[in-house]
Amino acid sequence: MTFTTRPTLRGTFGMVSSTHWLASQSAMRILELGGNAFDAGAAAGFVLHVVEPHLNGPGGEVPAIIATADDPAPRVLCGQGVAPAGATIEHYRSLGLTLVPGSGPLAATVPGAVDAWLLLLRDHGTLPLRVVLESAIEYARNGHPLVPRVADTISTVQDLFENHWQTSAALWLKDGRPVTGRFSNEGYAATLEKLVVEGEAAGADRQAQIEQARKAWREGFVAEAIDKFSRLPHRDSSGEDHAGLITGDDLAAFEATWEDPATYDWNGYTVAKTGPWGQGPGLLQSLAVLSALGEVDLDSAEGVHTTVEVMKLSYADREAWYGDGADVPLDTLLSPEYAAERAKLIGSDASLDLRPGRPDGREPRLPSFAVGNETGDATTGEPTVSSGGVTRGDTCHVDVIDKWGNMISATPSGGWLQSSPTIPELGFCLGSRAQMFWLEEGLPASLAPGKRPRTTLTPTLVLRDGDPLMACGSPGGDQQDQWQLLFLLRHLGAGMDLQEAIDAPAWHTTGFPSSFYPRATEPGGLVMETRVGKDIRDELVRRGHVVTDSDAWSLGRLCAVRKEADGVLAAAANPRGMQGYAVGR
Repeated sequence: MTFTTRPTLRGTFGMVSSTHWLASQSAMRILELGGNAFDAGAAAGFVLHVVEPHLNGPGGEVPAIIATADDPAPRVLCGQGVAPAGATIEHYRSLGLTLVPGSGPLAATVPGAVDAWLLLLRDHGTLPLRVVLESAIEYARNGHPLVPRVADTISTVQDLFENHWQTSAALWLKDGRPVTGRFSNEGYAATLEKLVVEGEAAGADRQAQIEQARKAWREGFVAEAIDKFSRLPHRDSSGEDHAGLITGDDLAAFEATWEDPATYDWNGYTVAKTGPWGQGPGLLQSLAVLSALGEVDLDSAEGVHTTVEVMKLSYADREAWYGDGADVPLDTLLSPEYAAERAKLIGSDASLDLRPGRPDGREPRLPSFAVGNETGDATTGEPTVSSGGVTRGDTCHVDVIDKWGNMISATPSGGWLQSSPTIPELGFCLGSRAQMFWLEEGLPASLAPGKRPRTTLTPTLVLRDGDPLMACGSPGGDQQDQWQLLFLLRHLGAGMDLQEAIDAPAWHTTGFPSSFYPRATEPGGLVMETRVGKDIRDELVRRGHVVTDSDAWSLGRLCAVRKEADGVLAAAANPRGMQGYAVGR
């Protein structure tokens, strides 16, 4: 028997895996109360806002992929907010900016997570809103034990809070020190409670209550508070004070949506991802190129080299072609012919170049702005693994499967406590996802009002013979699909057990423009857990990779649930970071 850090859980009732044990157990409680996977997923999502505030929040976003027991066809839930109506390239340029700041009011898109979770509950949930939100309200009002990384995060931005973001200081500092121990956020508890009360004013009908709560969020007291606070200038990562652009009208105009996924058939499975408004199809492109190359041995230098070079090609195409509303030639990008063409580019040595392809003979266009430095500003970027291998956290993830066969994979993120000043009436801050836009005309990911940023958030759902099989995902910004690729190759390709595949050593490349301010590029960059081994590392260096050693257990926070051939349900969670947990029976 192969040793794993914890067992792969198996049962028949229901399974949950998330990046925090309180979210996992809160979701399991909902299943025990008779709710389905969608009730449970939403409950976990709202709890994650409370217990991982340095990694996500209600002012952020969430994409999810679901499959229902009645309809196995996967559907994407898009809770990615859009750029406000006033967010034009001209406005940012008029402020002397060449990049959207990585933090502060100007970095915010319209909050999308809460409306998305409520839409999920309206269309596919079964329990009343009050029941689903009960755990989140309880933890926010009466307190929960903060994980140590919250205090670590606060300490890195303490001067900013004290000198510029006083509303954040009031919430996250006590007696001049970062809050620790049992922590309550009474402002957010009151916000959730008010959403429930206003929803219940619509009458006894569950769906009517949820719709009324959505209205209170988008058009009522939440929108009013955001509108008022966004107009106040605050310090951002540019080093200047700027007012935000989000208005109440922006919130009223935004609604989460249901969409078709992008899919690719690989190794007898169908892998479903978000469309190319996110980076998800990059995973599909990587699978396509690997199919053209043949089997890879991930325990060899050749296997590490091959996966890294494949991922570089996929991410180069992401930069050149992906974006909301762009003319993305996705069918060609996922075609066998294009994959075979890209596979020919992979040689025995590391490439230091960004090499997008020419699908359908079209000429790629890359951003002209790319830097080789890394930010030292703790407010910017996604709180993920630095190129130096230092794990600063990630974002969040949750997977749920229930006894009926309903399944969800969701990656909540944004609105972390260090992204923007706290709105005191609401108990949370806005997000910073607008930093993924380019302030350059004519690119697929150029900034425009009403447009979604090309997000890194990328949940995964896998089917076999049209039947939903597995939900999985990982936090980690640009690394999310890189780590998921290794997991899929090991679990579905090499037959490793769920937990064994999650525990296995990980690596990723940084050889493309970061999605986060200040958009750094590190040609040839390869970050690798030391467990990969010195012999493999030395061979990769010989091949020209610029290798950064990362701690033995530092890369990725994968979660996964699945249905096995005999109908047994299974779950596993990542031990890295010592927060993720799977539960089930």
